Amino acid sequence: MKKIWNYFFLVLLFSCQKDKKSDHIFFGGQIVNPSSSYVTLYKDNQRIDSLELDKSFKFYKKYDSLDLGIYKIEHIPEYNSVFLEKGDSLWIRINASAFNESIVYSGNGASKNNFMMDLQLFFENENKFLSSKYSNDSKSFNSIIDSLLIEKKSNWILMDSLVKLSPIAQKITQAAYIYPYATKKERYALLRGTNWNEKEDSVFFQYRKYLNYGENDLAFFDPYIMYLMNYVNERALDSSENFFLNKGKTKFNIKRLEVIENEISGSVLKNNLARAIAYEEILNYENHKDHDRFLQYYFTVNSSKSHLNEVLTLHQGIRQMSKNKILPRVNLQNHKLDTITSSAIFKKPTVVYFWSQTQMNHFRSTIQKVNKLKLEFPNYDFIGISIQPYNEIVAQVHRMMQIDQNKQYAFLNFESASKKWVLRLLNKAIIVDKNGVIIDGFANFASSNFQKNLNE
Repeated sequence: MKKIWNYFFLVLLFSCQKDKKSDHIFFGGQIVNPSSSYVTLYKDNQRIDSLELDKSFKFYKKYDSLDLGIYKIEHIPEYNSVFLEKGDSLWIRINASAFNESIVYSGNGASKNNFMMDLQLFFENENKFLSSKYSNDSKSFNSIIDSLLIEKKSNWILMDSLVKLSPIAQKITQAAYIYPYATKKERYALLRGTNWNEKEDSVFFQYRKYLNYGENDLAFFDPYIMYLMNYVNERALDSSENFFLNKGKTKFNIKRLEVIENEISGSVLKNNLARAIAYEEILNYENHKDHDRFLQYYFTVNSSKSHLNEVLTLHQGIRQMSKNKILPRVNLQNHKLDTITSSAIFKKPTVVYFWSQTQMNHFRSTIQKVNKLKLEFPNYDFIGISIQPYNEIVAQVHRMMQIDQNKQYAFLNFESASKKWVLRLLNKAIIVDKNGVIIDGFANFASSNFQKNLNE
């Protein structure tokens, strides 16, 4: 861990030397092992720009009028946050094969972003350590979390003294370490249950007094949103209820909406949290009969027309992916780079599975399972679809693994296709008959019981 921090401060000191402010923002970078031909920049979940990669897999652009704040940089299917403000001249380097682990910033504005990226790596290591500490008593667990928090605070103070962060940069970089640790405390409370006495509660939850439940500047910042979601979960439980027995139930999701309505301030924040819960509810196919009841309450909490349209589109998409419906058509690309419609690939009952060029371990395990299933169910076709368009990488992988390319395709437009097929996880599989009629639109290909879907 010391090596990581030493590296971080070398980058920090280097970037401090370039701290010359101007009104514009320069943002560029290089993608090693790219999985698509562009990167996309989002602000408040709205697409700001799409930047093409050149022959060296680089992108760059100067912005004369770009609002300061938290952005998301996406290189399908991965994304991460980046903080931009006037005067930044930021260069990012990413290896798409190990997206988050490889991100390094340089230039003016690099310090705050490298600090937040370094935190992510630390949290991953700490989670392994903390996983065994949730059985500790509350006093001991609090002490462990507080000691880790103090360590990160000390590093933040050092960075701030060297870089002289702006007030908004201070708020965001502080939130980057404060709220993840607050999240761990909320999760501890969920794991131990709610049946504590009042004295224990008052002591354990003291940290809540120092947190803000209406930070609109952080309304699209993942660490803050993650904390609020866990806070809402804990507050929605009655004293006699167990979180793991209640999560996913429509009744509990409606109670979570009630907490948001009563305890969270700021319409943007409320709308974002309500939208997240709506997605969880609607994507829980076991609650299908109760979705209309949930949506009636969601309509009263949400005030965003765009969020409402998203949720209703998802709801309608799931209905279109129901059993006995015709699988919606999407455009695909074959290995010869010809464009075909999905309806043309079904000649007999078919299992459609998905993979990504950036997750090769997942693809290998998927192909191993496919090879076994083909022997067990010769009456089925097994068709793989890459979520990224075809390129030489895909062709090389297929040749290396001796995969029949006639049973492999790629999305031409992942964004459009994923909405129609409600594709959110790579482990999803779609089972159709020879006419493209849906047998199961939401099968879990990774499940040990997947074969049961093919025996029915």
